[in-house]
Amino acid sequence: MEAFSSPKVSSLLLFSLFVSSIMATASAGNFYQDFDLTWGDRRARIVDGGKLLMLSLDRASGSGFQSKKEYLFGRIDMQLKLVSGNSAGTVTAYYLSSQGQAHDEIDFEFLGNLSGDPYILHTNVFTQGKGNREQQFYLWFDPTKNFHTYSVIWNPQRIIFLVDNFPIREFKNQESIGVPFPKSQPMRIYSSLWNADDWATRGGVVKIDWSKAPFTAFYRNFNAAACIWSYGSSSCASKSASPMSNIGWQTQGLDVKSRRRLRWVHRYYMIYNYCTDMKRFPEGLPPECRRSRSI
Repeated sequence: MEAFSSPKVSSLLLFSLFVSSIMATASAGNFYQDFDLTWGDRRARIVDGGKLLMLSLDRASGSGFQSKKEYLFGRIDMQLKLVSGNSAGTVTAYYLSSQGQAHDEIDFEFLGNLSGDPYILHTNVFTQGKGNREQQFYLWFDPTKNFHTYSVIWNPQRIIFLVDNFPIREFKNQESIGVPFPKSQPMRIYSSLWNADDWATRGGVVKIDWSKAPFTAFYRNFNAAACIWSYGSSSCASKSASPMSNIGWQTQGLDVKSRRRLRWVHRYYMIYNYCTDMKRFPEGLPPECRRSRSI
């Protein structure tokens, strides 16, 4: 991994980041209506009339939740404020996933670290049960101080990961060259806060400091502009589909400005890319990597 550094960013770019953060704020959903608390007993809580959800981890257990609805394509936004202080060994996972052994999955995972060290944002895409498409990043802000918006745009052409509306990763549909793409299995939204100190921080060398427990992550402003899957069909195929299902995410890609932002993130903040790991793939990089050299 590359050493972490803070690049000099122009005041114009900082202003752009600030504006993008505001624009990325999703309209608030209601966690009582949209999600079920699935494990962790009272370590998972919905408060403030459904506006805020909290997950906690202690020595006995972590906690998690999942969406009531399944989605097949859409734009998903959630604001998170991550575990503060010494979070080494904890992982806050926020992802979409279908069911079954040959499942599809789109992952954000936030790997905790020692106080003062940056979080690692781990991303992955699974198709038909196969992942191994990891990209990792540091963030250009402290994700424990304030809420930030983490988004997925998923349409038949591509998957785009965004942080405060800045694209950090694009996974294109390249079925034409034999690369499977998630397009037929509906997914729920999941999140969990759990003990991963066997691998998460420096390969498992740094363990959780349980004297700092409980560890807590916060969620707000969920929004899904998406096709809801129900009884074998999509709401977007219905004549009475909600107007929210007819907005630009259905065909959205990266324009010139977005590609410039993506290059900036990759240049300064990407710390691992499976598409450049020749040691891992001595017989040749995966086929999708050969077409992603130029962003």
